[in-house]
Amino acid sequence: MMVRSLFTASAAALALAALAQNAAAMPGFGQAVAPGEEQQRAADVLTPLQGVGITQRLGESVPMDLVFRDENGNDVRLGDLFNKKKPVVMVMTYYECPMLCTMVLNGMVKAFRPMNFSVGTEFEVITVSFNPKDNPELARTKKENYLKSYNRDGAAAGWHFLTGQEPAIHAITDSLGFAYHYLPETGEFAHAAAIMVLTPQGRISHYFYGIEYSSRDLRLALVEAADGKIGNLADELMLYCFRYDPTAGKYTAVALSIVRLGGILTILALAGFIGVSRLREMRGNRARS
Repeated sequence: MMVRSLFTASAAALALAALAQNAAAMPGFGQAVAPGEEQQRAADVLTPLQGVGITQRLGESVPMDLVFRDENGNDVRLGDLFNKKKPVVMVMTYYECPMLCTMVLNGMVKAFRPMNFSVGTEFEVITVSFNPKDNPELARTKKENYLKSYNRDGAAAGWHFLTGQEPAIHAITDSLGFAYHYLPETGEFAHAAAIMVLTPQGRISHYFYGIEYSSRDLRLALVEAADGKIGNLADELMLYCFRYDPTAGKYTAVALSIVRLGGILTILALAGFIGVSRLREMRGNRARS
């Protein structure tokens, strides 16, 4: 309940910016109002946010038998996009979103760029539209734009842009705990801002919230989700010192682990120094004899 309420509030704060644009278009906006009318207008703006948020489903699996359409109009089974070896970054969006979805996707690409992990090589990305009216043509255009922005070889085969019908959309959003709300008066959606990391088997392992994501945290999440099948010794040391905090949606330092690691490195450094000094001493004795 604590996690749910925390990120419902976060979702509300992020979505308010988009809703403010609609509020500005309301008749009489910015003019003097009668007593009590201010509260009603505030309620009109906030009502679409009711029920919007994310309920974490860590450790649960997404339904692998769901069928969507890819950017080329082909039917694809969700499970076929998980190759059982690579972790997956999943993001819920819709392709004609006027603001927030673009900010989420831009933030995700920004986090990808500094990483020496590449989409299509070390991990996959699945972008799913939760608007049943979106079509493969919109998905293809969105994919072309973001592949150009990411600009890395091999990404086209590993980044999937999907559309689907309402039953499949409801099933995937429910499994992720992603709650959104359609606004019929504008044809838009109120929704949260987040990306999720899943294991190669389709289990949800991490949530990252907002519109900007730490490249370090995302890399560590991918290493953890892959159960050490990607990454290197430095990643393992980082995971020894940092732990994923689901309530914060980020990695935080573990003080005791850092102290322990520092102690181990100090002992190794002293042992190395003593060993080198002893070796030099032995060589000196041999030279004099």
